[in-house]
Amino acid sequence: MTEKGVGVKPAEGKLGILLVGLGAVSTTFVAGVEAIKRGLEHPTGSLTQMGTIRLGKRTEGRSPKIKDFVPLAALDDIVFGAWDIFSDNAFDAAMKAGVLEKDLLNQVSEQLASLKPMAAVFEQNYVKRLTGENIKTGKNKMELAELLIEDIAEFKADNGCDRLVMVWAASTEIFLEASLVHNSLEAFEKGLYDSDPAIAPSMIYAYAALKSRVPFANGAPNLSVDIPAMLELADKIGVPICGKDFKTGQTLIKTIIAPGLKARMLGLHGWYSTNILGNRDGEVLDDPESFKTKEESKLSVLEQILQPEVHPELYEGFSHVVRINYYPPRGDNKEGWDNIDIFGWLGYKMQIKIDFLCRDSILAAPLVLDLALFLDLAQRAEMKGIQEWLSFYFKSPQTAPELYPEHDLFIQLKKLKNTLRHMMGEELITHLGLEYYD
Repeated sequence: MTEKGVGVKPAEGKLGILLVGLGAVSTTFVAGVEAIKRGLEHPTGSLTQMGTIRLGKRTEGRSPKIKDFVPLAALDDIVFGAWDIFSDNAFDAAMKAGVLEKDLLNQVSEQLASLKPMAAVFEQNYVKRLTGENIKTGKNKMELAELLIEDIAEFKADNGCDRLVMVWAASTEIFLEASLVHNSLEAFEKGLYDSDPAIAPSMIYAYAALKSRVPFANGAPNLSVDIPAMLELADKIGVPICGKDFKTGQTLIKTIIAPGLKARMLGLHGWYSTNILGNRDGEVLDDPESFKTKEESKLSVLEQILQPEVHPELYEGFSHVVRINYYPPRGDNKEGWDNIDIFGWLGYKMQIKIDFLCRDSILAAPLVLDLALFLDLAQRAEMKGIQEWLSFYFKSPQTAPELYPEHDLFIQLKKLKNTLRHMMGEELITHLGLEYYD
């Protein structure tokens, strides 16, 4: 962690954002940034662009925008690159994804059409519902990693970038548990040469990023950088990492509602969640092995917020069920239903029902922007390894091995803002407030 008030290097020159996957989330993100740069839309949902941060006492009235407080890269200095298993440029991919209106896409068509994906590292065994033609080949997984490292270096040189960040915005891979090949960098690199089946494509991207001194954010529930080998490499090279799984629809709501129930000491009998979605993400999650990876991420939230071991009379043995159903007519417009069975004073039962008709990629796109800008900031502040202060953006936040993750959205936001204050030499805010009444 950086010492309080240690200077952060300025955000000079171009920042390249390398996206793994050029589907609905990435094209919505890129098109959105291009539209915002041209004054066509506002960056709604982006903490880095619209959020403010209180400094000092409430009586001081100091609440600048975050982007005016910390030295973030300007949107005009961002350059995009991507890999995808399909060869469609970003404009064609965005039209196929159907998230944004054609009128908006046509206004940024030139910029989108110029973004053509590099050939991807992909193996269908890890994402069984997808096939593609824009795929790298190599004699082993180490050679594939080296090809990605070459892509990264060429992209940086060709686009005149001073710094890079990589964000995984591709599909959820099949469920994998950490094994011996993940336990050390030496074992992992041997596994790359041996094409060990426990090394998924997302891990190859993460390895290539870290070897290239490029910060890595994992927007899916895949292990990726959440293994000892990657922690060792990130520490050795001095690169910040974060993950896992963008917190967008139903889990975002859970991390808002559940802390409220716990704060008021209201009990929980059960929480039933079901989703319908029809985009590529829904198609991938229709495979039971990929769904298992997502389910693990989504199920962990309530246990860790409510802490039934601390409050057994309120939360012990509560039922938590998560379902995801692929329904093509819905496209990117996901619908999440929640039935929450709670109880209050004297054990009297009550219910909360939520029907959240959301747009998955609309919620995810600003997260990609914030993570890229904050990881670049962390790199310039010489922060390395797991960036737990970015838990705010993830369903399954990555933490040090001995720590449980903090899922409460409001605690996560306090942690994020206090980290920014810490970096810039401002006093941390505890909300104690006794000084106002002395």
